[in-house]
Amino acid sequence: MTNLTLLSAFIAVSAAALDASAETLFVTLEKDNALAVVDPVAGKLVKTVPVGQRPRGIALSPDFKSIYVATSDDNTIKILDAETLKVTGKLPSGEDPETFALNPDGTMLYVSNEDDSMVTAIDLAKRKAVKQIKVGVEPEGITTSPDKKWVISASETTNMVHWIDAKTNTAVNHTLVDPRPRAVAFTADSQQLWVTSEMAGTLTIIDAKTQQIVKNIKLEVQGVTADKIQPVGVVIDKDRKRGYVALGPANRVAVIDAQKLSVENTLLVGSRVWNLAFSPDQQRLYTTNGVSNDISIIDLPSQTVTKSVGVGTYPWGVAVKP
Repeated sequence: MTNLTLLSAFIAVSAAALDASAETLFVTLEKDNALAVVDPVAGKLVKTVPVGQRPRGIALSPDFKSIYVATSDDNTIKILDAETLKVTGKLPSGEDPETFALNPDGTMLYVSNEDDSMVTAIDLAKRKAVKQIKVGVEPEGITTSPDKKWVISASETTNMVHWIDAKTNTAVNHTLVDPRPRAVAFTADSQQLWVTSEMAGTLTIIDAKTQQIVKNIKLEVQGVTADKIQPVGVVIDKDRKRGYVALGPANRVAVIDAQKLSVENTLLVGSRVWNLAFSPDQQRLYTTNGVSNDISIIDLPSQTVTKSVGVGTYPWGVAVKP
């Protein structure tokens, strides 16, 4: 093999490696009425685009071609082209949408309607609401299970998670949890549901088969008073080794040993950390920090916060495009 051929092969491999690590973050800016576009590898804000009034919840379609953004004060969920960032449609979300979840196939979208104590099920192909599901008072946290069996809605005032059968769109069971449940997430194997409770400062682990509580973890940070520990966003890695919980005004992310179900560490991030998202390879974790107006980048192998990036006023939700 010639030196030129070797050089060409090296360049091709290097380019492939660079492409594999490349990704884009989309961050909703609640008070700027905008979407921030961030290059997390370079650690810089690329641009900001207007998106609508009070954007909060955000998700990407499974094929990464569309971005869904809940623009709460517009009373809709907007659909954006993930390349051009142009609005391509709107969904009938009900009033004041904040959080929503896509099913694994990307065919249905479920919206929490906090004021109406409902979950709205939307058929994405038809862009039509097909059912409203009665749940508890002030539903907010919502997710779907990877095995496609469940839609979970957490009601903040009723202090319950509601188990909605994804085939019938009917609530079939309810689990009482600690006060003000804020976010819900399944493990990748769909065996456990993790629930954060903002007022109690706890993380509740629920067995998905029995819908019974397995463990309740009190979240504590040395030197931080209990009133500031207000857990919100939660994510669990695909291998179920660790989970991560945003602790709100405690300005920390709690690292949870997902096998022992205990707190392993806490990481200092920006002020009022809200939500979290993994990089595609799960080597990094991104947090939105509402009061410090930035995102934090956490290197997961070393469990260190490597950088903060200013993005705009009151970052809320984050989605990652490979």
